[in-house]
Amino acid sequence: MKQRVILAGGSGFLGTALAREFMKRGYEVVVLTRQPKALRDEVREISWDGKTVGDWTRFLDEARAIINLAGKNINCLHTPENLREITNSRVDSVNTLNRAVTETPRPPKVWIQASAVGYYGDSGGLINDENASSGNDALATVCRDWEAAFNNVKLAETRKVVLRIGFVLGREGGGFPVMAGLTKKFLGGAAGNGRQYMSWIHLADLAQMFVATVERGNLNGTFNAVAPNPVTNNEFMRELRGAMHRPWSPPVPVFALKLGARLMGTDPSLALVSQRCVPKRFLDSSFQFQFSQLRPALDDLCR
Repeated sequence: MKQRVILAGGSGFLGTALAREFMKRGYEVVVLTRQPKALRDEVREISWDGKTVGDWTRFLDEARAIINLAGKNINCLHTPENLREITNSRVDSVNTLNRAVTETPRPPKVWIQASAVGYYGDSGGLINDENASSGNDALATVCRDWEAAFNNVKLAETRKVVLRIGFVLGREGGGFPVMAGLTKKFLGGAAGNGRQYMSWIHLADLAQMFVATVERGNLNGTFNAVAPNPVTNNEFMRELRGAMHRPWSPPVPVFALKLGARLMGTDPSLALVSQRCVPKRFLDSSFQFQFSQLRPALDDLCR
């Protein structure tokens, strides 16, 4: 009998990649989503709204793992209304899953909760491992509330893991295709002064981090899900131009970046905040990165 992995909010970019990886390893994958489709590549999609305990809870019984990715996308303008929705969608999903798992006769062996390196706020060049303090900006507050809800979960039979995810590099989603598209059009300049740090992670390595935290019973607590070598925005764009065979491009002034971001319906802070994070606990656990350096990661994606 196949072991089951539940992906809550798993119909997006990351969830699709994780479903593919776990199925390759012989797991049964069940995705909890607001808009379920018919059987998709042998992945079963089940309706849930992230707020209500319903029939979907039967799939939790004897599951190997539940992975919670649910929450409104932060790729929007960070108005007070949107920030409330971003926070509530995350906290509500944690609280709903908590109620469901508490009532499950044979609960999942592990619950992996997604968070983000936004937890550390705009921290400049300060190196943040998992023991670093939380920041004070809007997204840091979102992450604190998100993780606080998860910390309140008390489950004696379920191991708990938090993954603070960085900037994910993948061809099919996230922010990378936008940056690659601009660079292809000879618009690959740094954002502002370019000194802000980017804590990146190749999608292939991130998927293996989720696999490791499911399969290795000694991994628990909080982990930075990033590559070991963060770079400045200026370095990132230089390497991206090189990978795409494009010449130097002038930096984008902050005023122009803010205007362009708002026209695209996203928040300029996503390109301007600095987070220099390291995956100390993954390194201590001897996790093997396929892409620890940026240029090979970009070469792989731009091939």
